Amino acid sequence: MSILDQATKPKQGAVVVTIIGDAGLGKTSLGATFPNPVFIRAEDGMGSIPDDIRPMALPVLTSVGDLWDQLMALIQEDHGYDTVVIDSVTALETMFVDHVVDTDPKKPRGVQQAHGGYGMGRDMVGTMHRRVRKAAGRLVERGVNVVFLAHTDTIRIEPPDADPYTKYSMRLHDKSMQPYVDNVDLVGFLRLETFVTGDSERKKAISDGTRQLVCHAVATNVSKNRFHINEPLEVKLGENPLAQFIPHLAKGK
Repeated sequence: MSILDQATKPKQGAVVVTIIGDAGLGKTSLGATFPNPVFIRAEDGMGSIPDDIRPMALPVLTSVGDLWDQLMALIQEDHGYDTVVIDSVTALETMFVDHVVDTDPKKPRGVQQAHGGYGMGRDMVGTMHRRVRKAAGRLVERGVNVVFLAHTDTIRIEPPDADPYTKYSMRLHDKSMQPYVDNVDLVGFLRLETFVTGDSERKKAISDGTRQLVCHAVATNVSKNRFHINEPLEVKLGENPLAQFIPHLAKGK
């Protein structure tokens, strides 16, 4: 029997999703709409979710060790959760940087000088983010979705064949961002739908509060998907706009 006879058509199962957005736009509330979630909290942002729909959450992390313990428990132990939401990887970045600096016996002033300098401290932080992504892969193997939440920042893009421009990205160092963008099923940018009014001299951006999730590739923000989503999705309170495109989110496990 040839090894080529083992080829099959892969089935869509649990997914890994990254949601980025400014503070207060509803990233945590959106994460709560995924099937039967439990939150790993590097920051405590669940107070805005009403008690009757507030999901389960593990204790707020106080150390990097707490993070590994919670992830390993969710990977190894029996539980009924269908989704693990990590809120947020931006806060994990701060925790990882502090850990790298604090564990250097020479007590450096910052991560750039940590563990001998020459980028070693920053590489260690990136390695910890890759470890988080690896744990997410093990959860997916169990049929559990993983949702990473992240805060936004702006970066300047200077392409060699076009004029420079500004783009919304994740508030993470470049070496920390890759695990949450390159090898995930969807990156969604949560934004307010805005309209520009006024003349050329007095333009004004207004919004009626409608939230949109941009999941397709655009020049203005980091976003992508593997589900043929080509238009911004309206985000309504208590509803997951991705469920219509990803069957696993509509059915759970």
